[in-house]
Amino acid sequence: MVITGLVLLIIGFALSIPVLWAIGVFVAAIGVVLAFLGSYGHLVGGRAHWF
Repeated sequence: MVITGLVLLIIGFALSIPVLWAIGVFVAAIGVVLAFLGSYGHLVGGRAHWF
């Protein structure tokens, strides 16, 4: 999710599309939160690991 968010951020910035920029920020933030929680051993969505 973090990589997808970063790609959307780059595309939104390069093409001056604010909607893609906003979606990219949202997706990247969710990805960072899930990665942070998963790294500390918390279950995320009922799963111990996300592959």
